[in-house]
Amino acid sequence: MKHHPQGPSLTRRSLIAAGLGAALLPLAARATPYPSRPITLVVPFPAGGSVDLIGRIYAESLGKALGTAIVIENRDGAGGAIGSKRVARANPDGYTLVASSQSSHLANPLMRNDLGYDPIKDFASISQLSRTPNVLVTNADVPAATFAAFVALLKARPDELHFATAGIGSMGQLNAELFKNTLQLQAVHVPYRGGSPLINALLSNQAQFALDNLAPFLPHIQVGKMRALAVAAPKRLAALPDVPTFAELGYPVLNSMSWIGLAAPAGTPADIIETLLAAVRAVAGQDGMAQSLEKAGALPPEEQTPQQFTAMMSERLALYKDLIDRAGIRPE
Repeated sequence: MKHHPQGPSLTRRSLIAAGLGAALLPLAARATPYPSRPITLVVPFPAGGSVDLIGRIYAESLGKALGTAIVIENRDGAGGAIGSKRVARANPDGYTLVASSQSSHLANPLMRNDLGYDPIKDFASISQLSRTPNVLVTNADVPAATFAAFVALLKARPDELHFATAGIGSMGQLNAELFKNTLQLQAVHVPYRGGSPLINALLSNQAQFALDNLAPFLPHIQVGKMRALAVAAPKRLAALPDVPTFAELGYPVLNSMSWIGLAAPAGTPADIIETLLAAVRAVAGQDGMAQSLEKAGALPPEEQTPQQFTAMMSERLALYKDLIDRAGIRPE
């Protein structure tokens, strides 16, 4: 009597099952919900600074929105380059992110060739976290009470007035050079090593003006030791209702604000980017967030797609690269 095979042997069936299981492992791994463990947010600046402050304002609420912990890691040094490079080289799995800024992703890349990262190619920019108004501010003794009067003073006294910045190639210098270039003005750059010496220079009238982030100047403006002549903001600020925006004055190119954003390593899957973007938008729209940002001298983020955010960064890199070349700015 002939025996007809009823199917594969047990051993063969086991091998087939094992092979299918192995083939499905990568699919199972990709199907793991994101996030399934804590996320590290690298702040490439010291604790207590503006980028760190904005990162911490978002961290707890963003973690709740994502269902996991957001762990802040301060990896400072080289103007934001050390921490940014760490994220650029991290596994693009959504678990290592960076709080990006104009310092680490605009000024630094334009002023240094040894960063080890490209601000556009090596990152997947996700969203702004906040925007920071800039202010054209003078020492209170400068004999010009309005923007027009100050411009007239600079034209009447070329290369006599000094502008203070937090260092060569800093955003404060780039902002002031754009101001000078736009209005065809001449003034002397005096770089200081950081924000505190810059403030002291303005208070003592060693330098007569600056064009930089509003937050550190605001207390001195409010007590009359400094004078605000114009702000870079979408509209007049509640804290300075009598100070016009650059756009109002007819100079929209000077009206762009600084930003702090969120970015992942290039190659991070699109669905993870979308998850993070949705979480940022949800947190940015929460009750009280605008007030928390305002206390930190910031405004809520502009709602942009990652593509729009990246395009904005590219446009500013081109604008300031041209400015640096024309002004002959070189690193120290």
